[in-house]
Formats: sequence, C-alpha cells, structure tokens
Amino acid sequence: MALTIALGDPTDRQITRMIAESDAYYAGLYPAESNHLLEPSSLRAPNVSFFVARDGGIVCGFGALVATSPFGEIKRMYVDTQIRGRGIGRAILMAIERRAKDLRLTHLRLETGIRQPEAIALYRTHGFTEIEPFADYVADSLSIFMEKLLA
Repeated sequence: MALTIALGDPTDRQITRMIAESDAYYAGLYPAESNHLLEPSSLRAPNVSFFVARDGGIVCGFGALVATSPFGEIKRMYVDTQIRGRGIGRAILMAIERRAKDLRLTHLRLETGIRQPEAIALYRTHGFTEIEPFADYVADSLSIFMEKLLA
C-alpha cells in the first residue's frame, strides 16, 4: 500500500463520489436528524482543512478539521468500507491532529454515532474521552461526543 495523506479539494469528482458513498453509509445507520454531515462545498471554507487519503492515487478515505478556536472539530471522517482495518483512518486522524497543533488549537472535538464501534475504538485509542454535547449539538441517544486535549 502506497498510502498518502494530503490536503485535497472536497469538490473534486473522485472525492464527491466517495462523499456520496459515505452519505449513503451513514443514512443506512442513522435517521437524518442524527446525521450531522457538512456539504462538500462547506468543506472548502477558509477554516476547514480537508484531508484525502489515496492509495496509489485512488481516493480511499478523507477527514476534515474545522478550526473554531480554541478547538477544532473533526468532521466527515470516512474510509472506504472495503479496505478498512489497514490503518487509513488512523493516518487521517494523525494528519488532522498535526494540523490542529500547527494551528495552535488547544483540543479536538467530535461527534460520532453509537453504531460505529470501530470509529469509537479508534478515537479512544488515540486519547479521546467522552464529553457532553458541544457547540450547536444537542443530546442524542445515537451520538457520542468526544474530546482530546492537545499538548
């Protein structure tokens, strides 16, 4: 695997195809009111860093950091369901964390769903702990809110 993680354009055709795939995946897990997905065009905002994972040039995952000082929020983390378990999600998460530190953010936060045990385990393994809803989120029995303090 020749995996690369780099900033990318979320409106690129190959990426929008995978974003649509991720939307369908999440729609199969949760009702619309429990999906908090950003549109591809909003992922081009100045305070968003959108990372794309490629294996041999083929898009295989992505994730975004929305910087809202003093914290950053992880959004749209997704890895192709057919190649999960190869460390791609971990590599994207590490790129997001490096970017957050470069931006001098004090902590990372995220919302994820309870029906994604692999994602929850990834975040816990990397030092995230559960918190109460933050920003505009409200309590949802299908959501878990997490945070990691950055040194």
